[in-house]
Formats: sequence, C-alpha cells, structure tokens
Amino acid sequence: MQWSVPMDTTTIRVSEPREMLAYLPHQLGFRPSHSAVAVSLRPPRGRIGLVARVDLPDLADVERGPQIARGLVSHLGADRASGAVLVLYTRDDPRDPGPTRTLARAAAEHFREAALTSLGDVVVWVVTSQGYLALDCDDLECCPRGGRPLRDLETTAVGAHMVLAGSSVADCREDLARIRTAPGDARRSVSRVCVRWHSRHDQAQADGGDALRAWREQSMTAWRAAVAAELVGAAAVPRADASPLSASVLGRIEAALADRRVRDGVLVALVPGTGDLAERSVRDDATAASPEMSDAVGAIIDPRCAVEPPAVETAAHVRVLEGVVAHGRRGAQPPALTLLALLAWWQGDGARARLLLERALVEDPEYTLAQLLDATLAAAVPPGWISRPQ
Repeated sequence: MQWSVPMDTTTIRVSEPREMLAYLPHQLGFRPSHSAVAVSLRPPRGRIGLVARVDLPDLADVERGPQIARGLVSHLGADRASGAVLVLYTRDDPRDPGPTRTLARAAAEHFREAALTSLGDVVVWVVTSQGYLALDCDDLECCPRGGRPLRDLETTAVGAHMVLAGSSVADCREDLARIRTAPGDARRSVSRVCVRWHSRHDQAQADGGDALRAWREQSMTAWRAAVAAELVGAAAVPRADASPLSASVLGRIEAALADRRVRDGVLVALVPGTGDLAERSVRDDATAASPEMSDAVGAIIDPRCAVEPPAVETAAHVRVLEGVVAHGRRGAQPPALTLLALLAWWQGDGARARLLLERALVEDPEYTLAQLLDATLAAAVPPGWISRPQ
C-alpha cells in the first residue's frame, strides 16, 4: 500500500507504514497515548486527508463504541475518503493476553464493521510504548514482541521534512493548550489597567450613546495596535518569547473582550479582507447585525465561501490572545480562551480547540459563544475551508 503525505506546498509519496506513523503526531500536534486515530485516504492515490482521534476505551466500549465508529466513518466519508487506516496507541503489545488486547481488538472490530461497506478492509497499526506493529501480524520476525523499534519512526523522510519545516510535537495532548502564566508583577500591572478600563466602560454605559461607542472604538484601536506590534515583533525576531505588548494594551483588551460587541468586533477582525467592518460594527447597531457580519462569519464556517486562516496574521492574533490569558485575572478569561479555541478550530487543530474550550467553560459554563463552539466540536464539524467543494 502507498500513501501520499501532504507537506504544505508539496506531497511526499511513501510506501512504508513508518512514514505515515511518523507523520500523524505532527498532524495532531502531540504524541497520542491510549488513543485510536482514524486516517482518511483520499482517491486516487491514497492522499492522507482527515486525521481524527478518539479515546481508545470509548471506541472499544460495547455500547458506545459502534456509534463512535460510525461517526468516524461518516466524517471520513465527508472528507471524500476511499479508504482508511486505523492506528491504535497503547502501552502494551495488544497481541499479548490482557486488558490491552481486549481494548484493541474491540476498537478495531467496531471500526472495521462500520467502515466495511463504504471504505472496505481497514489495516490496523499499533504504536506501543516500545515500538509499532500491525495488529493482525503474527510473524515475530516482521513484528517482534512490543513492535519494531520506535527509533525507526524518528528517522523517516516525512519526519525530517516536518522538522525542517518547523513542525514540533507536544509530549501530550494537554501541552497543546498550556499557556504559561506571566510573572506576578506583570499580571498586577495588567490587572490595574483592566479594572480602570472596566470602570470607564461602566461609566460610558451609564452615559450611553456616544460615550459607549467611543469606549468600544478605543478598545478596537487597542486590539489593532496589539496585533500590529506582534506582527512587527515577529518580523524582527520570529516567535520571540518576549512580548512587545504593554500592560496598558493587554489590560484594555482583557476588559474590552468582556463587552460582547467588542468581542464580536475582534472576531470579525480575525477574518482577512474585512477592512474596517470591525470598527463599524462596534459603533453602529445596524452594522453589527448586517449581512456583512454574517458574511465575515461565513468565511470561517461556510464551505461555499470559506477562506483559510492567514498564517502570519493568525499567529499574531494567537499571541495577543495568549498574552491576555497569561497576564489576565483567573476566572475572567472565557472570551480570550474561546477566541483562541475558534482560531485553533479554524486552523484544523481540534485537539487544542477542545482543551481551550474546556478551560473557558470551567470558568463560565454559561458562556454562549463557548457553548456554540463546543456543540460544533461535539458534532465534529470541520471549518469551512476544509470541507469546501473541490
């Protein structure tokens, strides 16, 4: 069997399973464990498409497993798959007696039964804590106990290409959404600004009319300035650890995102080609509910008009929002966390999006935008550009 592994602007044709197995952690962004990963193979040459991960015990469950398997196959079908590969990540060799064998066999059986009609026979590979192997291989010369050595996965053409392209793999799923908390002095400075900007919002809301519009416009100006500073900083020192953002800017943004109109303006500002729509939406009620706003959201979710997130600008948006979370008050970050989750989902990183949303909903279970995005992830709906007609 041969596969085509997509690499940004090029495609690598591979015939060895280890090349595909080396690619999957880069695609997921982390090293899976106790997981089942379904891989879509698109016609005509087996190009790897959708990569979907679920917890291994869930796919193996007697009651829920078949339903989860059918859901995975449905999503692969929507990705125009003509075939599939299932990769199981376990601690032990599932060919040996024990609980791992039971889980692996049940998960494989559920997926194979669900896939048989539309995708045909499914090859199942296993990555253990020691090596990798084909689930159905009983030839110990081909697949020794524990599998072929894991070091084989570290010396592949695909792995080398991904590393040279700047790809990195987190050690575990939780690392995908870990945002380092800023030092105490920096956080206190941001908090003071945030409290003052909140107070100005409350006064502007009491005054109404022009005062509230002015506060919202100034808040959008702070967002634009922060993104511009990050773009300049990234151009000078790519991915520098030191943020160019001041306490004044970060504090204003944290307070501003608590205002739904400003948050929605920032959401629109994430979309390329929207010009000054964000600014117009925060000062004009009619614009906030206009078809222009619907079109901007459609550029993220609607396959008919969807666009891919622009890499450089999106990275700047992420760094600003991460800066807000890192410097912000605990318990007050659902707006920033949810926008970060939206950006992750838009980029096709469902695992990071899920973790960020979990954090947002722990802080505020009733946060509406987080609930909407959570429902989208639960239904495994991809961003529009991934499923747009070819």
